[in-house]
Amino acid sequence: MSFKHDLILLIRPYYLFNIFISLSYIIAKRLPILCFFIFGEVECELDGRETEILFFLLIVIMIRTRKAGSVTMINYLSSSFIYTKIANMILWFYADVRLGLVFVVIFVLTGLFLPEPTYSGPENVIYFRGPTGLDEELARDKRVTWLVAFYAVWNPACVNFAPVFSKLSNEYSLSNLKFGKVDVGRFPEAGKTYHVSDSSMSKQLPTLILFKDGKEVLRRPHADTKGKLQKFLFSDENIKAAFDLNNLFSECKGKVKNMKSIHPKKD
Repeated sequence: MSFKHDLILLIRPYYLFNIFISLSYIIAKRLPILCFFIFGEVECELDGRETEILFFLLIVIMIRTRKAGSVTMINYLSSSFIYTKIANMILWFYADVRLGLVFVVIFVLTGLFLPEPTYSGPENVIYFRGPTGLDEELARDKRVTWLVAFYAVWNPACVNFAPVFSKLSNEYSLSNLKFGKVDVGRFPEAGKTYHVSDSSMSKQLPTLILFKDGKEVLRRPHADTKGKLQKFLFSDENIKAAFDLNNLFSECKGKVKNMKSIHPKKD
């Protein structure tokens, strides 16, 4: 289902055009008509320097997409676009400065007029504003269990994780089991309070923390006994397993039923 869904998303202009400009240099080099029109040659071959750049690009994409927590084909594409476009820009400048400038213009215009599509499906998430918004809510009603995501809008891993968290919130939310988000990029003080780094080199974004009775009981990613952060892949299945969401949902739902039986509605 996920693969089929990704194929449907690929027909959106953002993905189609970014795939094209990410492969633009190779296409221009390998298609005789374009090769002759752009480079004035009947047959174009990649030289040693161009091959090195493309090989280095492949390594960078593999490393960065893994660090970004990419779990679907769309995630991998979104995480790799910036690197493929930068590599193409270098290749075009290497071939001809004028061609490089044209590519830069296309690069900028693409970012301005074709922004990446964001998740627009249903969600049941509360966004905490200010550095103490979450603190105040946890103190206000300790009967509520909270699963809170700490994120930054500029972080690719957080962007990839957003639709997963939204879908889980829509599936598991109850009056006493709620889902929240804190933007540590906008409110770094909140990040410091809950020990989540908002650095551009941070390996803690996103971070999921489960709160019960107003206190933290579990987080992912977490540090081991030696203080080393353990890598966590933020897929739907991994989150359900790590936080035992099915049993947590049943437990919270049972508490709601008990409260209703103790305090039945009056006619």
